[in-house]
Amino acid sequence: MRMILLAACCAALSAQIPDVDSRNTAIPTTDTHFTARAYGSVEEWESRKDDLRRQILFAAGLLPAREKTALNARIFGRIEREGYSVEKVLLETLPGYYLGGNLYRPEGDGPFPAILKPHGHWAYGRLENQPLNSTQTLAANLARLGLVVLAYDMVGYNDTAQTPHRFTSREMQLWNFNPLGLQLWNSIRVVDFLESLPEVDRSRIGATGASGGATQVFLLTAVDERIAVSAPVNMVSAIMQGGCVCENAPGLRIGTYNVEIAGMTAPRPQLLVAATGDWTKNVPKEEFPALREFYALYGTPELVEAVQFDAPHNYHRESRTAVYRFLAKRLLGRDDAGAIEEEETPIEQPPGLLALYGSSLPENSAGFEQVFAQWKRGARRQALATRNLAELRLNLNLALKTVWPDAVTHETSGERIVLSRAGVGDRVSGLWRPGQGVPALIVHSGGASAALDTEAARERIEAGRPVLLIDAFQTGPAAAPRDRSHEHFLTFNLSDDAARVQDIITALAFLKQERRGPVELAGLEDAAVWAVFAGAVAPTAVDLDVDLTGFRGADEDFLSRFFVPGIQRAGGLEAALRLTGGRH
Repeated sequence: MRMILLAACCAALSAQIPDVDSRNTAIPTTDTHFTARAYGSVEEWESRKDDLRRQILFAAGLLPAREKTALNARIFGRIEREGYSVEKVLLETLPGYYLGGNLYRPEGDGPFPAILKPHGHWAYGRLENQPLNSTQTLAANLARLGLVVLAYDMVGYNDTAQTPHRFTSREMQLWNFNPLGLQLWNSIRVVDFLESLPEVDRSRIGATGASGGATQVFLLTAVDERIAVSAPVNMVSAIMQGGCVCENAPGLRIGTYNVEIAGMTAPRPQLLVAATGDWTKNVPKEEFPALREFYALYGTPELVEAVQFDAPHNYHRESRTAVYRFLAKRLLGRDDAGAIEEEETPIEQPPGLLALYGSSLPENSAGFEQVFAQWKRGARRQALATRNLAELRLNLNLALKTVWPDAVTHETSGERIVLSRAGVGDRVSGLWRPGQGVPALIVHSGGASAALDTEAARERIEAGRPVLLIDAFQTGPAAAPRDRSHEHFLTFNLSDDAARVQDIITALAFLKQERRGPVELAGLEDAAVWAVFAGAVAPTAVDLDVDLTGFRGADEDFLSRFFVPGIQRAGGLEAALRLTGGRH
């Protein structure tokens, strides 16, 4: 009976090893139809939220947290209207980098709630005024209701033109310098600005925006607890995750999607506005019920609401009215919020709204390349200043995203071995030579067979030690077609080099599982770099044997030999060497 049970167990384990590596076949994109993951308790979800918050901030280049320098706010050009005023605003959100916007204030002394209003990809940005979208009308009506509103630019729009709106490069990806990060940072600094206004009640700050503006809203709300109420319009979807680079930084949605990110708002009140004519067409039956589950964990399902209109992609009058009513109820406590209707308001012309109309940026303003250079300098300073090695390891692994498996499934046939993490679908083939003594993992950039032909392998095998040689991802017989053509491939998928580090981690976990005690890791050729980073993030001590000759940790080295988005932002080679003792 015992032999039968053992055979059945082995068969079950083998069945968990896929025939093909899912990393080559299951490739999510912006248009994948995602499904919600269930969480059994608030504690489980709060732990997941902490991980997601770090993931979002790191993808945005904002972890470790950037230094908040003086905003040097310039508020001018006041226009008085019935029940409210409009002013031009220019904020220095980074030294020499300026964000433009308009401040709408109610009459009176306050304290008033405040609203952030980022815009989406409409041609005229915050100046847009047409039947499907009018930021001016929205902001003026909210001000008349008694809310302070700052409507501000996306990067590359209107006054905020020191960078283009769409920009990326592989070098920038190493440093997590991207429009999503600049926009999220601008939003965080807008909260700082609103809190500084004497008439604003800091406990009642909300945010609303449509399309790409909604993406900014739910990302900000996910990482900044100061946002008490939010209303993302026509964006939270399980079937489309955002079409622009300003919504898709590398690493942002690995293992997650927008509904889960919007769920991070719970239990703070949230309104989803949807349309039948865009990717929010399923909100009433799919995304909204999924979102309610996050609120149900806190016993507050009533704090999330949804409304859908029979319309194309928009922030039109009906959508705006739904938002007025929601914000009036949640931020103003009005019992009659359901009766609020939009009022006609004057539409200002560009000279009255543009902060830089007829003038230039301040003298200290930075160009695009200067902003990028400043971003890199700040990242280097932060990495060098990080003394806590656990924090340094966490930051490095935010780039690599390795997971130390609780158990490694494996099957052998002669000296051939295949490893896999249960439920993940990855497949790591290799050669396994059992023996006595300290086990060695040998990784060669040409795969297991190439590693076997080296002196490093022969010495260890002849000594009778256990030796594992693997075909790390896309090496040797593990090379396979992988569609990397989607514009935002890296938003949802690891780079090949990051996947290789994971395979080394999986192999190390297998050896630890089989042989308690120390493990040696030898990396040969380009695999020396993979090994150093695997050793740096492994949660267990590893004796490294590598030769990094020629790899100095410059951007050019990473671009040609070890491309992982965010790796330089996390400290790069210097961080890895500090974590492994710097003996290489």
